[in-house]
Amino acid sequence: MELRREFFRWAVVALAALPPSQTARAQSSATSSSSSNSAQHAKKPAVPVDSAIDDGTVTNGVYRNKTLALSCKIPPGWVLRTDEMNTRQEKKEEKENDNPATAQPPAPAASSEGAKVLLAAFSRPPEARAEDVNSSILIAAENAASYPGLKDAAQYFGPLTEVAKAQGFTLDEDPYEIAVGTKTLVRADFHKDVGTRVMRQSTLAMLAHGYAISITVIGGTEDEVEDLIDGLNFSPSGK
Repeated sequence: MELRREFFRWAVVALAALPPSQTARAQSSATSSSSSNSAQHAKKPAVPVDSAIDDGTVTNGVYRNKTLALSCKIPPGWVLRTDEMNTRQEKKEEKENDNPATAQPPAPAASSEGAKVLLAAFSRPPEARAEDVNSSILIAAENAASYPGLKDAAQYFGPLTEVAKAQGFTLDEDPYEIAVGTKTLVRADFHKDVGTRVMRQSTLAMLAHGYAISITVIGGTEDEVEDLIDGLNFSPSGK
């Protein structure tokens, strides 16, 4: 969930040029601690982890992932921050591993690719200040072993909602199923009010190859969010 917290932090900063509140930081820290402690007792997932899950590629404004049979349209002019987000996470993990006081033992059966961002795309650089919402797309893969007892995608929204609420987002309604091409995913919608502006966020999730796969889009209107989701597709062949 650390990747998720980083994404929400960037989204909030891009919207209002304000960091999360001290309360949100405390809640986020508590969630992180709880998740880390639970991970120590995680059981091996029913589906083996595919350590060679495809990172995917971006060509002509379309992200494609053969392993997941997924394609995602990226609006023209958007900036990619996939490598940067993964680098931030790697450096954080290295720092924690170097500090015995904060290092956590790996979860059983966890692969070397326990969590990573497959795609991070923003309508402008996350650090750039502006009045409008910084629309964005995040596709992440997190080792299912990090979530003890995780059997279906709907359960994934328990910890996800905790992270979202810690960053000031409100859940609009209970998670529900949605068909995207050949796949059925679970979706949850959130919003965050900042002054006269509203940040709308929707996350779609599924379990595949021993991972919890999440697709999160953020926009300033419901129509914008739906347009971004309409750019997603799962095909039988992955082509």
